[in-house]
Formats: sequence, C-alpha cells, structure tokens
Amino acid sequence: MLDKTDIHILDILQNNGREKRKNIAEAVGLSLSSLSERLRKLEEGGIIQGYYTKLDRKTFTYDIMAFITVVMDSSKNYSILRKKVQSTDEILECYAVLGEGSHILKAVVKNTSELEGLLGKIQSWPGVTRTITYYVLSTIKETTKLKI
Repeated sequence: MLDKTDIHILDILQNNGREKRKNIAEAVGLSLSSLSERLRKLEEGGIIQGYYTKLDRKTFTYDIMAFITVVMDSSKNYSILRKKVQSTDEILECYAVLGEGSHILKAVVKNTSELEGLLGKIQSWPGVTRTITYYVLSTIKETTKLKI
C-alpha cells in the first residue's frame, strides 16, 4: 500500500526523474537513508519501472512518426509478431488492442522511404493481412506522467 509520502515521492520523480535524492528527502520530510529505502521498495515492488531520458527525435533526423494498426488473420501468430516487434528498432511501442486490428505500433523513421520499407516488412510477417497507417503531423501532448 502506498502512503502519502510515497505518492509525494512518485509525483516529484514524475516531474523530474533526475531530482537529487537529497532534495526529494527534504521535500517529503525524510532522512536520505529513509528515502533510499522507500525508493528501493518502490523499485523492487514494480511501482517504479525505470528512469528514462527522452530525446528529441528530430535531432537524430527521425522526421516521421506513425501509428500503425496491424490486422492479423488469427491469434496463432501473435508470438511471432511479438518477437518481430521486439527486434525492430523503428518500433518504439506496441499495444495489443480490441477493435480494428489486433495491435497498434508507434514507429519513427527518417523519411517516407524508410516508412515504406517498414510497412513492407510488417506486412510480410506471418499472419499480418493488412496495416492501417496514421502519419503524425504534430504532437499536441505526449507524457508518461500519471495523476496519482
């Protein structure tokens, strides 16, 4: 069970994952060793799943972001799809969904030629019958922060 102090710690980390432990301890009224113990428990309990650095994709010339809905003929090839997704660097995220298609992929590529190649690769995977692609023009909101 999370208490108010845990929630406060998590809120601070969601706003700045690089916040110094000393500053967090002061903000929540704990000693540095007590804070470190709470963080360890939150990490071991799977509440904190990692610390990340978000890069500007355009700095690395990934000019195109697309969401790709994958339609499959049956569930018998899902394990193959999962393996293919894991080994494809251009795919940043993959979600199993209900509705049109079975999975939605978030992908980044450098140009339309690379997007065409990625779509051809995905469409050649066993069980994939078609894809539906949404080309991202701009991003209005993108966050990992949860309201807790």
